[in-house]
Amino acid sequence: MKLLQEYEEHAYALLRMVTGLMFSFHGAQKIFGILTELPPPIGSQLWLGGLIELVAGVAVLVGLQTRLAAFLCSGEMAVAYFQFHWKFQFGAEFFPAINKGELAVLYCFVFLFIACRGSGKWSLDDLLLKPLKPPAG
Repeated sequence: MKLLQEYEEHAYALLRMVTGLMFSFHGAQKIFGILTELPPPIGSQLWLGGLIELVAGVAVLVGLQTRLAAFLCSGEMAVAYFQFHWKFQFGAEFFPAINKGELAVLYCFVFLFIACRGSGKWSLDDLLLKPLKPPAG
């Protein structure tokens, strides 16, 4: 398994980027009405959630203010799960496979991991925070 350890940073960067891209698409669906029958009213809670998904998802994708953006996304998904999926119902509705909240739970914890780990390689954070190297010679 040490063979794969060599690619850990690359795999994490791809995880961050793909997660941000997929999440931002959910936001684009809500904000721009892409592949949906009825976009939410502007200013509604669902529309604001879409705005967070779009903007913070792109920030995670490109690795800009990654910890803050991912923490915001994680919190949004926690709210989405409790408010729209579980709804504090007990019995079978408690389980994500039944209440259709699996994706919200997974996004919540992946974004929490990204918020804890930071942007990593292939990110604007990494590019902008690298100290300027003096010219050689």
